[in-house]
Amino acid sequence: MITWVLFDQIHYKLTVLGNLYESICAHRGAMDITYDIHGNTRLASAGIKLRCKLVKVVMTRFAAVTALCALLTITSIQDPHAGVAAQDGVVVEPVSAFAKVENRIGAVPLGSTTDAELVARERDTLAPKERRNGESFEFQAEVSRLMDIIINSLYSNKDIFLRELVSNASDALDKIRFLSLMDKTLLSDGKDAELDIHIKVDKKENVLSIRDNGVGMTKEDLIKNLGTVAKSGTSSFLDQIQSGGDLNLIGQFGVGFYSVYLIADYVEVISKQDDDKQYIWESSADGSFSISEDTENEPLGRGTDIRIHLKENAAEYAAEGKLRELVQKYCQFINFPIYLWVGKEIEDPVEEDKDTAIGKGTSAENLEDKKEETEDEPDREEAEPKTKPVKRTEWNWEYLNNMKAIWLRNPKDITPEEYNSFYHSLTKDFSEDDPLAWTHFNAEGDVEFKAVLFIPSKASQELFDDYYTNTPQLKLYIRRIFTSDGIDELLPKYLAFLKGIVDSDTLPINVSREMLQQLSSLKTLKKKVVRKALDMIKRIMDDDPDEIISEDEDGLEDNEEEQTNEKKGKYAVFWKEYGNFIKMGVLDDSANRKRLAKLIRFQSSKSGEKLASFDQYVARMKPDQSHIYFMTGQDKNQLKNSPLLEKLLKNEYEVIYFVDPLDEYVMQHLTEYEDKVFQDASKDSLKILGKEGKVKMKKAAKMYKKLTRWWKDLLAGESIGFVKVSARLANTPAVVVTSRTGWSSNMERVVLAQALVDPSKVSQMKSKRILEINPRHPIIRMLLQKVTEDPADEVAHRVAVLIYETALLESGFTLNNAKTFAEQIHSLMKLVLDVDPNAQVEEEEDEVDLKDDDSELNNFELEGTGENDNGAGNISDPEPVNMLTEHFEDIETRVASDFGRNAPPSNDVVGEDDVKRQIFKEASQIFKPDSEQSLNDEL
Repeated sequence: MITWVLFDQIHYKLTVLGNLYESICAHRGAMDITYDIHGNTRLASAGIKLRCKLVKVVMTRFAAVTALCALLTITSIQDPHAGVAAQDGVVVEPVSAFAKVENRIGAVPLGSTTDAELVARERDTLAPKERRNGESFEFQAEVSRLMDIIINSLYSNKDIFLRELVSNASDALDKIRFLSLMDKTLLSDGKDAELDIHIKVDKKENVLSIRDNGVGMTKEDLIKNLGTVAKSGTSSFLDQIQSGGDLNLIGQFGVGFYSVYLIADYVEVISKQDDDKQYIWESSADGSFSISEDTENEPLGRGTDIRIHLKENAAEYAAEGKLRELVQKYCQFINFPIYLWVGKEIEDPVEEDKDTAIGKGTSAENLEDKKEETEDEPDREEAEPKTKPVKRTEWNWEYLNNMKAIWLRNPKDITPEEYNSFYHSLTKDFSEDDPLAWTHFNAEGDVEFKAVLFIPSKASQELFDDYYTNTPQLKLYIRRIFTSDGIDELLPKYLAFLKGIVDSDTLPINVSREMLQQLSSLKTLKKKVVRKALDMIKRIMDDDPDEIISEDEDGLEDNEEEQTNEKKGKYAVFWKEYGNFIKMGVLDDSANRKRLAKLIRFQSSKSGEKLASFDQYVARMKPDQSHIYFMTGQDKNQLKNSPLLEKLLKNEYEVIYFVDPLDEYVMQHLTEYEDKVFQDASKDSLKILGKEGKVKMKKAAKMYKKLTRWWKDLLAGESIGFVKVSARLANTPAVVVTSRTGWSSNMERVVLAQALVDPSKVSQMKSKRILEINPRHPIIRMLLQKVTEDPADEVAHRVAVLIYETALLESGFTLNNAKTFAEQIHSLMKLVLDVDPNAQVEEEEDEVDLKDDDSELNNFELEGTGENDNGAGNISDPEPVNMLTEHFEDIETRVASDFGRNAPPSNDVVGEDDVKRQIFKEASQIFKPDSEQSLNDEL
């Protein structure tokens, strides 16, 4: 062992020396071309040659040591590339490769290659030789265990079995139809020419049967296709066909049949091919199967009959309703008719005989009496014979898949009525509301598919519950076999309201047909579907007369005018239902953001009550206008009266009113439209002045420089960035705006309404507020004069703070301290009304504590308050109400005093309810119609 350690140290130092020399040679270009034992060229560096020579010298001088080391190496080291070996049932992990030299010396050597790469090249060169001398083995598997994995792990839903078996039956029918093109006798006139699938249940035996009259299977086919796992008869059939025929078969993996064992504990497959015997294949999926000639069952003629002996926990699949549901879900659009053997109970009227009537409780004496009554009335018409309903079960074949695959037809040949009918059948929406629009298209290229998309007339409530958990409502079919209806990658979230189908013959799926395999193909499909969906929405917009920029409707014929009226306002309906989804698309889909921007609708200062588009806005812009002005808020009236828009509206610039909370986020992602920059009117970056206006503003800023600095210092604790002269105001003394990166008042409201808010972020955004003052307003001019005369003037201080707080409210912000603001208003009122600022509020007198717990008094109804009562005391007359308010305390005090003076005996206590009744009695006299005397006399 010590010898081996010494040799390892020598080898390591020689390796380092060789690497160093190799690096030097690599820089000098000292690389030689050599040939391996197979004649293949490869590079060998001078470093390798040097290393080999040094090792040779060592081995020559220390022959004994070398021999011992070699022996130890052979017996103790395993080939690191030999893979995993099995020893006594224990898996032995492969020995890791030798560490790289550069890892051992702590630095990557210079040169074009590393030691590890050279070792890899040597290994690749020797590998073919080693493989020629090695032994080959085949994988072994425990069949029963493998079948259990395939059956219970491949599929996530038991219902899949019917889809797989019907798909196999459809493939068999397609095969015989294709072969009949070359041999007409295969499908001669008669029963065999009708290609179909029959499903039947024997409830007594608990057996489900699926039968087709397709191509059938021979004994060899049964062994290969059903006895060999992952052997696809469909795939082999396609390989044998070289050319000709339009054949799209479904099966391709060779494992779909075994899904039947999800519900079965025993399966029989009876099959017959033309000009061959009928055979039966039997298995319980226990690792073995048997095949024998079938002489007991009825002859099939041609085709296959799969008999499924259901498990005890799969009894639901013996129900006709369940089978009908599965066929309509998975196999509704199969090319061949599918029939289900169903029984219906019907009642047949059967005439009752006399014995039956007596047996049912009618005595002989009663019959005799009835006979006498009949003889007494000879004119009575002869009564009809009595009947009783008898129930019986009538069995028939029910046609299940009567709805055809409409997407396979030419769109020009399909009427709107057919599209509407298909929509209702597909979505199970049997209301009278037809879809708003649909699109039918074929896509070619890397992924070929056909699709029909619909826009429902109303958005379902589930769409609004949680946007990010919505799944697309498109159904994916592979060769008209339903695969899935909840693939998230098929559509973006903002188009989850679309309904329809996508059918592809080339889309790659996994073995269970439940997931798509290749992400690149799915991305291509999604891109095409999204583009077609947006084109469909745009078509609604283009066809709507309300969306047309030009209002010239002259020259329309009667039929054109009728069609125009039908489409009028259609896009407004769409926007009302799905507008927020389009806005979410602007946030999420950057690739289609420009397309989605064309679909956005809003109200503006020039749109009236109608919705407008960005295209319409741009068409109405002034010649010298380069910005699209907008503002966000809670409602249109608030925005229309905002002081922030005074100058814009005065100069007749159109302003967009965004009133949805989502609009704040949308406009953060939309920066321009048709080379026109969006401009938020509530931000400091608003520019509406020409050259002359800018000169005037510079002069005003210089004039008010002292005031703005004084005001900024005064509001140091109010989160104001700075104070400046404004160009946006016309009649308002001041407003509060934010910087370009700050929150608008509406955005601040939206953020603060959320559950989790970062306080530091809020504080940071508040510091970006800017107070803009109107230099032409008389209040601002007078304030400038006061500050110039005495910066410490108390009145100037109070007025400046009040102007700022009023500007906050007018600009849509909230006050930090509403109490202080209210006190400032009250002080101003005292000043206007010439009230002593130090005047105190008078203390109120003691009152009787009245409880409103008497139902009679709580429901008291004053006389003379009817709708048709025009008396002098009508409740609608404000004068007696005001008078009652002024003197009600006197009434209450006097009544309480009277009750106190006329106190009853101690055993008869006066309750509080008596006091309240007397008060309301006297008060009600004021409202009597015949009360003409003055209120003071009445009191």
